[in-house]
Amino acid sequence: MSAVVIEKTSTPATPGLREGAFGNATALSCRECGHRVELGPHYACPECFGPLEIAYDFPQVTREQIEAGPPNIWRYKALLPVPTDIEQSPNTEPGFTRLLRATNLAAELGIDNLWVKDDSTNPTNSFKDRVVACALSAAREFGSKVFACPSTGNLANAVAAAGARAGIKTVVFIPSDLEQPKQVNSAVFTDSLVAVNGSYDDVNRLASEIAGEEEGWAFVNVNVRPYYAEGSKTLGYEIAEQLGWRLPDQIVIPVASGSQLTKVHKAFQELIALGLVEDRPYRVYGAQAEGCSPVSVAYKAGVDAIRPVKPDTIAKSLAIGNPADGIYVLDICRETGGAVEDVTDDEVRAGIVLLARTEGIFTETAGGTTVAVLRKLVETGQLDTSLETVVINTGHGLKTLDAVSGAVAPAATIEPSYSAFAATGLA
Repeated sequence: MSAVVIEKTSTPATPGLREGAFGNATALSCRECGHRVELGPHYACPECFGPLEIAYDFPQVTREQIEAGPPNIWRYKALLPVPTDIEQSPNTEPGFTRLLRATNLAAELGIDNLWVKDDSTNPTNSFKDRVVACALSAAREFGSKVFACPSTGNLANAVAAAGARAGIKTVVFIPSDLEQPKQVNSAVFTDSLVAVNGSYDDVNRLASEIAGEEEGWAFVNVNVRPYYAEGSKTLGYEIAEQLGWRLPDQIVIPVASGSQLTKVHKAFQELIALGLVEDRPYRVYGAQAEGCSPVSVAYKAGVDAIRPVKPDTIAKSLAIGNPADGIYVLDICRETGGAVEDVTDDEVRAGIVLLARTEGIFTETAGGTTVAVLRKLVETGQLDTSLETVVINTGHGLKTLDAVSGAVAPAATIEPSYSAFAATGLA
């Protein structure tokens, strides 16, 4: 399992970067062999080709200092690879979204204490605004001329909007069969939306090729991925703070690349290491759609290797057939006593409707997947219903209307008279 890297030694940053460009970050550290690389636009270890992540020399941070910060992710800037003056740079200021006690959903599922972390209220209505804000900061420091990404939809929305706000040219790449609302949500912010015939994995390969050929392009989830991924930690920080500076007993997180789950876990470990929360056990659960569930399949088979698949699911924001962080998801879920589970597309639709009709939250297919997996974990006895549980909703349902348009409709179509209404039986 990936360890929290908090060190007291520093590695020089790439020449030309301004002092403090990455706050308390000191180096890039390989998650496999531990090799150190200077801070820069690097994402693969030169020794073993393993993934790189940020290492830090954290100062003493107090709860009071964090609580005095702005009502967005920059309240945690001391724990992120961003400069101390990050608030001075135009950005979408995402984060500090609501944590709702889900009393009705809890009663429906038979859970004693349930919360929904609702990230659909971010600027472009998904958690991707968090990671993009950190990636944008890195792109600025590297002097990048183009801000870009391959995306299953939400990331494209967030990159295009953040680039517009920052005045940086954006180019975003998506699978051509992406849901129409997500295409519109990107195209409204940028005139450089590129639809690619193929799956997300095909789009990602193209992005990696372009990143290798073009100078000055910052692909948020390719060559600045270590900085981008750290934004997901803020979900974990916020959950702990909003619970009164404590960790939940159990948390259910959707799995696409797997980065969100691994970084929420990293956030919990950092809070423990810094003495901001009590060190106590917690269980982490991953949620996938059956039509793209390579991590769930590996978990159930008891193996460590992730076998790539060709996605075939309505949950397109989770449709990554070769998840970069899949093996780390397996490690974390197994070591914390959690699990990785998957559900059918029909169960995803049912999960969307269930959350809407119990808690008034309209989630997209990723959230429907997570709620449906939560229900399945309860039904199969994999989740302890007596323990405090948090489930993450990562995006708004208006982005994936097609998923439920055939499942919900008017209860009746009537003439404008009381007798016609009375005949419906709804009175």
